[in-house]
Amino acid sequence: MIIYGSTLSPFVRKTVVFAREKGADFELRAPRDPSGPTAEFLRASPFGKMPAMRDGDFTIPDSTAIITYIDALQPQPNLIPTDPQARARTIWYEEFGDTIVAACGGKIFFNRVVSPRFFGKPGDLGAADEAQRTEFPRLVDYLEGILPASGYLVEDRFTLADIAVASPFATMAHAQCAVDAATHPKTAAYLAGILARPSFAEVVAQEKALLGA
Repeated sequence: MIIYGSTLSPFVRKTVVFAREKGADFELRAPRDPSGPTAEFLRASPFGKMPAMRDGDFTIPDSTAIITYIDALQPQPNLIPTDPQARARTIWYEEFGDTIVAACGGKIFFNRVVSPRFFGKPGDLGAADEAQRTEFPRLVDYLEGILPASGYLVEDRFTLADIAVASPFATMAHAQCAVDAATHPKTAAYLAGILARPSFAEVVAQEKALLGA
């Protein structure tokens, strides 16, 4: 199995961490070479969005689609609850991470890191600062109010919900936007615990090395 993408993307990181937690055998492959997107990546992702996956002759783009495929191949360990309410909550938290948190994180990370470092163009630092000032607090306020004492979002155990929520926060942390433990101690402790798992920690360490952090 080949997963195309860079784990600096929260969606690629989410997919890679899920695959690692499942014990899936995969290779992470860059989607681009110096000339642009590779032909094999575009065959798997016709619109050029990361991540994409190839497993033999089967190709599919999108993190949720890839995760659904991996989960069907390897049901254990169970990371997507089977209880109807717990499953629905897991999918909500995945959507929260993929759309609401990642939207804020995209403004911050792209303008502070991606544009200047990878495109050689100044980012819109005003837009990044505004997102951190107005959007980011709502995200951490929400988590601070709903996090269970167990330190996991669903069923008091580690699930896809935790992977999906923690991943975009890891991206923002690369751009000097992190949760303040003084004001949001539950959220800071929660993210620290999830990101300390080997599946996350090793990936994030590689990202920091890439960014020279």
